[in-house]
Amino acid sequence: MARGLEGEGGATGVTDKPARVAVVTGASSGMGRAVAIELASSGCAVALCANDAAGLSSAADEIANRGGVASALDVDVTDQGALSGAIDGVARQWGRVDHLVTAAGIQRYGTVVDTTDQLWDEVFRVNVGGVFGAVRSCVRHMRQQGSGSIVVVSSVQALAAQTGVVAYSASKGALNAFVRAVAVDEAPYGIRINSLCPGSVDTPMLRASAEMFAGAGQGIEDVLRTWGGSHPLGRVGRPEEIAAVAAFLLSDKAGFVTGAELMVDGGLLARLAVALPTRAE
Repeated sequence: MARGLEGEGGATGVTDKPARVAVVTGASSGMGRAVAIELASSGCAVALCANDAAGLSSAADEIANRGGVASALDVDVTDQGALSGAIDGVARQWGRVDHLVTAAGIQRYGTVVDTTDQLWDEVFRVNVGGVFGAVRSCVRHMRQQGSGSIVVVSSVQALAAQTGVVAYSASKGALNAFVRAVAVDEAPYGIRINSLCPGSVDTPMLRASAEMFAGAGQGIEDVLRTWGGSHPLGRVGRPEEIAAVAAFLLSDKAGFVTGAELMVDGGLLARLAVALPTRAE
């Protein structure tokens, strides 16, 4: 069940109807939080959705302290009824839904043999089902308005996979296909939707993964440096860098962009793994 964290709707900040309204899932931390802050700084009223009450309160407070407007909604994206009800509430409160960014997601590891039915279903419930429910609910309101823009946070692993991420990679590939289908269906209604595909980004989820692989004299920061070194830019990304690109895709400046897959990966997919030998002088 969705609930506002500060009374009805959980709104903090100015109560006048804003020019633009955005919904962000996974907004309590990482890329989702950075996107919410970026959109609020540009004048959007932002509905923050996540199943992390403490993180939501913190994010909403940060936005309010910066002079923005936020509504914190404690909702699990796998609960389709609660998610739909939360988004309908946003539309009632602010009168419209202009933007959606789906940043809620989980990472799980395993080969096709190691991956249990339960793990597979868990990953798809969150990574695909959560996006499906949010997009469906927002599109219903966007169709009535005749406009809207959506960014689905996917991954470079929708297009290429590391070892041991069968469920995660499959879920992200499904998202990119979903985005293409929705883009075609909703273009006549003035609705755009695009996939944003990050490489390694310094988020709590990436750090949790790094902790799993740390050990034998290698700490979390060492693992992150190693992973960052696989990107031509030589580092992992920052959530704020992803947020800036998401904000562009949502904006009118990207008005002719829909159904696209945009890599924000520090050049990760641009480089072949095969390296030429060093030439003798």
